[in-house]
Amino acid sequence: MTDTGGAPGGEGADAPTPSQGIPQAHAPGSGEPNRPGDHAASPATPPRGWQAPDAQAAPPTPPPGWQHGPAYRPDALPPFTGQPQPQFQQPRWNPHGLGKPGVIALRPLNIGDILDGAITAIRRHALLVLGIGAVMAVIGAAITFVLQKYLFADLESFTSTGDLGPAATEAELRDALFGTFGDAVFVLISQSLVSTFLLTVTTGLMAAVMGRAALGREVSFGIVWREVQPRLLPLLGVAFGYALLTTLGVMLCIFPGVVAWVFWALAAPALVLERGTFREAFARSVKLVSGAFWRVLGVLLLARIIGSFFESIIQLPFTLGSGVFSQMLNPTKVTVPSTGDLLLASAGQIIGGTISIPFIALVTVIVYLDQRMRREGMDIELARAAGVQPPQAW
Repeated sequence: MTDTGGAPGGEGADAPTPSQGIPQAHAPGSGEPNRPGDHAASPATPPRGWQAPDAQAAPPTPPPGWQHGPAYRPDALPPFTGQPQPQFQQPRWNPHGLGKPGVIALRPLNIGDILDGAITAIRRHALLVLGIGAVMAVIGAAITFVLQKYLFADLESFTSTGDLGPAATEAELRDALFGTFGDAVFVLISQSLVSTFLLTVTTGLMAAVMGRAALGREVSFGIVWREVQPRLLPLLGVAFGYALLTTLGVMLCIFPGVVAWVFWALAAPALVLERGTFREAFARSVKLVSGAFWRVLGVLLLARIIGSFFESIIQLPFTLGSGVFSQMLNPTKVTVPSTGDLLLASAGQIIGGTISIPFIALVTVIVYLDQRMRREGMDIELARAAGVQPPQAW
């Protein structure tokens, strides 16, 4: 009986030999080609030197003389895969620059943007802004009333020129003329000082308002007061110095007064928003205005003209009631305003100043922010503070 199985690992009589169907591995370069159909019968053991492919392995080292191709560019066409590929688009121009989280766009502003930002701030925070304006208008009207009522040396000097008659001497006419002129100049200078002082203080308060309104944050009187209170005394000092120097400069010589009025116009916002000192506020204002004098002058002058225009329209009914136009219709008769006439004019001044004072102050603060965005890139800082993601530059 023949044994059909051999010992494990041994060579039995029926053990297959290489000539019975098991291909023999040929050394590379032996010259014998591989026969088709022998792949299924390949030996289970891989040939010597073979390694399994590894997806994580590093790419093979290029042979000597191989050169890198051109680097990938973002604007290069993607490879064709048979599917519609998204087209590359250049970033579009944004009219709001880095965004508009609040009342102004975070980019260099033009005149229309500045005026629109002031009006938008008044509309969004009407109670706060107009409330501050009303307080300042009441203070200004009260001081003006006192000046007109009690600080005239002699209110009857207005009528003295008409009561002297043709027999008056030259000395009497000169005394009456200079007395009336001196009283009028004194009241005019005092009113200019008071109005400039109150407007500068309002500008400092509006700087605290715009500091949050430009970021779209909540603004309240308590927040504004906490922001301004530590710098209230320096703000009053800046307002008094600015009012005194600019008023005297304009009265004595117009051009130096206008130069000082423009170069120091941004001192109050710089003091409040930068938390500087008295001297630093004026120095910062001069630095920001330098190189843009005519632009700042034009914007501030336009704001004054617009504010005065609306204030005059609002005061017109009160002026008609005070009897001023009767003086214009009969110029030969000089009349002294009564207490009721002054009170009626003060009421019109309060209503008009409630709108015009905050408007001019807000325009001044926005000019300060615009100059910093143009010179120092403050729009990027404001965008980060507002949580706005700036667009990526390609």
